[in-house]
Amino acid sequence: MTKGRTLVLCYHAVSEDWRSELAVTPGQLTWQVAHILRRGYRPVTFIDAMTTPANGRRVAITFDDAYRSVFELALPVLRRLGAPATVYAPTDWIDRDEPMRWAGIDQWVGTADERELVPMSWEELRRVQDEGWEVGSHTCSHPHLTHLDDARLSVELSRSKDACEEALDRPCRSLAYPYGDEDDRVLAATVAAGYAAAGALPTVPSLSQTFRWPRVGIYRWDGRSRFVLKLSPTVAAARGLPLRRWIDPLAKRIRGGSQT
Repeated sequence: MTKGRTLVLCYHAVSEDWRSELAVTPGQLTWQVAHILRRGYRPVTFIDAMTTPANGRRVAITFDDAYRSVFELALPVLRRLGAPATVYAPTDWIDRDEPMRWAGIDQWVGTADERELVPMSWEELRRVQDEGWEVGSHTCSHPHLTHLDDARLSVELSRSKDACEEALDRPCRSLAYPYGDEDDRVLAATVAAGYAAAGALPTVPSLSQTFRWPRVGIYRWDGRSRFVLKLSPTVAAARGLPLRRWIDPLAKRIRGGSQT
């Protein structure tokens, strides 16, 4: 979503072959980021976008879940384009050379694509950090935060922040809510845990706030025309309209001419 001159995108994995909606291809990522840069957006990390004054157009590219493909495929693309990003790590899974599992991705476990679910290591996260990326928290275990009691909510937020700071020797200042799932109680707990900002993933356009910043979800089905449509000022101004109900019929009509 855009507000003022700040745009925040939410990606997940990158893959040529994985047919999950979560995995854009390297070609898609290259075209999409290059397109935004051609429009005059300056790439920044999410925390910089949230905590520093805007100076012209800015874009923050974020990746949820810390899939290893972000290190192997997204990092080289963004390095060539001169664009740092932010990756959000579910800390219970980092350094485990096995597929991550939670509702929404566990249907791929046991299939030929399960290696796509392997997370980055702490060493890989240190390496992207050394290239100017931000590493933020995606909680410990990737739960629906609104479903947790207060004690477990506090643990998920605080322990993941501590794990990032201990492993990476740098403050962990921002959070991405798993599934984009948040409410006022979760927001208050996020502030109490010491974060400076957090990214949401709303299903309807919403007002931009530092602790529930509305990121634009980008998926494999987003061809060029649909991607441009998602970023249009008209969509950004459609406050209160269900995003999929408004955007999908038009996107389906133009998708035949879209390129991926």
